[in-house]
Amino acid sequence: MAKKMISVIGGHKADDEILSMAEEVGRIIAEAGFVLVCGGLSGIMEKACKGAKSAGGLTVGIIPGEDKKDANESVDIVIPTGMGYSRNVLVACASDIVVALPGEYGTLSEIGFALVAKKKVYGLNAWKIPGVIEISGVDELKKILKQT
Repeated sequence: MAKKMISVIGGHKADDEILSMAEEVGRIIAEAGFVLVCGGLSGIMEKACKGAKSAGGLTVGIIPGEDKKDANESVDIVIPTGMGYSRNVLVACASDIVVALPGEYGTLSEIGFALVAKKKVYGLNAWKIPGVIEISGVDELKKILKQT
């Protein structure tokens, strides 16, 4: 049976509190035995990957460009797409679950694509839109992953 995957989405820029949360999210995902998928670049994506790697997890980065070197150093498997923002469809649909952290319109598009694909989207301080299941923090995410 294939391993379950969770996409972590969020912006390239965030404050230290959100970046710390992203790292903890990555760690929790790896500890629960999931593969972490993300856009593979900086900010929330990089911190989530770093957290997953710290717990021995596997990370996949679906990057917008064609050069694998653009991925952050904590990505194990780099998938270069040459698709720009269109790669957001892949990030959103590759996983069983999506965890959304704060971000801008790229993050919003990933949320939309995930919801269209009927994925569960859990939001941690993310866009508050219908269909996103707001969770209070990483402890609640940990409980959800234990039940998944």
